[in-house]
Formats: sequence, structure tokens, C-alpha cells
Amino acid sequence: MLNSFTKNIIDFFKLLHIVTNNSFSNNPSLFFTVRRISNKTKSQNPQSFTVSYLRTKLGFPPESALRISKYVHFKTPEKPDSVIAFLEQHGFSDTQIRQIILTRPALLCSDVEKTFLPKFQFFQSKGVTGPEISKLLVYNPRILSRSLEKRIIPCFNQLSKLLQSDSKAITALRRNPYLMVCNFDTYVLPNIKTLIDNGVPESNIVTMFNYHPWSFVMLPDRFKEIVKDVKEMGFNPLLVKFLHAVILFRKVSKPAMESKFDVYKKWGWSDDEIWEAFRRYPGVLEASKEKITAIMDFLVNEMGFQSLILANHPSVISRSLEKRIVPRALFARELLSKGLIKDLKFSVVFGTSEKVFVQRFVNQYKDKAPELLKLYEEKLKFAVRGKYKSN
Repeated sequence: MLNSFTKNIIDFFKLLHIVTNNSFSNNPSLFFTVRRISNKTKSQNPQSFTVSYLRTKLGFPPESALRISKYVHFKTPEKPDSVIAFLEQHGFSDTQIRQIILTRPALLCSDVEKTFLPKFQFFQSKGVTGPEISKLLVYNPRILSRSLEKRIIPCFNQLSKLLQSDSKAITALRRNPYLMVCNFDTYVLPNIKTLIDNGVPESNIVTMFNYHPWSFVMLPDRFKEIVKDVKEMGFNPLLVKFLHAVILFRKVSKPAMESKFDVYKKWGWSDDEIWEAFRRYPGVLEASKEKITAIMDFLVNEMGFQSLILANHPSVISRSLEKRIVPRALFARELLSKGLIKDLKFSVVFGTSEKVFVQRFVNQYKDKAPELLKLYEEKLKFAVRGKYKSN
């Protein structure tokens, strides 16, 4: 089949042949033939107006405008103008509007009163603010093309029932807008049932779902395998740690996990020691290879700790190198040099909250060393702007 461009070329040469071999005076019907071919040529290029509109009205570069025009066509500006005006009136920025159209071009031909307005009113009735709606739709514009009655409302109601309140459902949507178009009956509820059947308390499920909602969206058969593996590792289903491990296996691929094993082994850990650390704190295998290496390098090479001390205190791997580990370590070393403390207790230095650390190591000695608070602040600034960085 000939594409529109080829057809236009053929018509052009037909028109050229007629004009060069005939005259309008000798053949009055020639005018209508020329006009018919001309109109036909114009009608076979529906993208031209769309591309021009996307460039002038929305500021898309030529390449993007041409690409978008393959998925949406319009010959008049009324509908796209109304869509843009509606989004602007509801607080969407130019960048957000462009992102929505880039993701779902067909929305430009929507009837805003029938398609957009009811969905906005629904979210507002549930307590979602204007800026939150903007963020929700920019991340997942497909919501605007879904049926309110058949998809959006049932999905929200299922989410609200699972989390036991509308406010928690909204919080989960903030963390993952794609939940709004998720098939709960197929990809969520069977996995929740698997957890309950394996003894996981519902309260723990609700808590973890609220923080990691997408980790529960998965093919049920694969999810069952993960739960089975975690249970066979010795994790207690009654503890939140069990769900931490399930979520980790849901998020981290087997090759990625093996590569992290290799990093720990380079620092002298055995397979058994890695798995034991994982059972104590599943997040030990969630940190990136770069972060693991950076923390190990600082604590072992700079501070002189044995690498296996982290196997006994694996939660340190989840801490920020530049905001917690480095400033606290350097500050505690200063306390040692001044004779204010006798040793560096690993869990106390790195495991306590910021408030407890300042009270215990800064305020406690301010009478003996008034400059300690300033010194600690300097260590914080040094760590953040210095060479100690991790991903």
C-alpha cells in the first residue's frame, strides 16, 4: 500500500501534467479537477495542523511534535485548547501539561466536562489537594482515560478497605500513583491472602503496604515462591522483618543480589556471615554496591574497625555515610583523643537517633569541652562537602 506521502507526490505530478498540457480557457472543467486534486492532497496530510499546534501552543520541539502526532490527530484547536485551559485552571504547569501529553497524546481530544471534571471532583471529595492531583496525574496520566465508575472508584475503594481508611489510601497513592490503575483482584489481593495464610499479622501487612505498596503488586505464583523462600530461611512471619525480606526479594534481582554477595566477600565475609547479617537486617542486601564499598572503606581503612563488626550491626549499612557515619565517627574519635570517652561502642555511635547522640556525646561533655558542639557541626559540614559520598 502507498503511504500518504507517496500519494501526495503522485497527485502533485498529475496536477503538474494537467497544468502544463492544458489551459483553463480551453477546458473550464480543468479548474475543478485541479481544485479536487489540491483538496485531496491537503486532506491526506492530517498531521500538519497537529504538528503545528503542538509546536506553537505547547512548545514541543519538531521531533517530539511529529512523534506525538502519530498518536493523535485534530483539525481544529477547540478540544486541545479546552484540555490545556482546564489543566491550567487546576494548577498544572506548562512542564506538567507537556509531560501528560507526551505520555498520553490522545487526551488532547478529550471532552473535559465528561472525562476530566468528574475524576477531579472525585479525588477532591477524598481529600486530595490540587498539587497532589497534579502530581498523581503527571506520574500516571492513564488515570484520566480510565472509567471513573468501572475502574477508578472500585480501585480506590479496594485500596481504602485494605488500608482501613481513605487517608491511608491517599498516602499510598502519593507513594505510587500507578496503584490507581492496578487490578487488585489479580495482582494484590491474592498476595495479601498468601501472607495471611502464612501467619503474617494483618497489622504488619497494612503498615508495610502503606510504605511499599508496589512491592505487593506481583503475579501470585511468583509471590508465593518468595514467601516460601523467606519462610524457609528462618524468618518469623509474626515479625515485620519477615515482610522486609519479602519486599527485598521482590525488588532485588538474583544477579544483583549475587553481585552484592561478592562485595561483602571482598571484605572478608563468608556466605554464612552474609546470610546471618541478612536475617538480622534484610536491608543489608538492599544497599547499592557503591554504598557498601564506601561505608566499608571508611570504617575499615579510615577508622580501623574490623569489617565483620558490620555483620553484627548490619543496620549501619542503611545509614547515610555523609550525614551520619562520617561525622559521628570523626567526632567520636576526637572525644577519644581528648580522653572524654574510653572506647567507640559501634552500636551506640551509629545506631542511636540524632537527638540521643547529641545529648550523649555533645551536651554531656560541653562543660569539659565547650567547643564540642561547634566541632560536631564542623564534622557534619566536612562530611557533606568532603570526599565521603555514597549512592
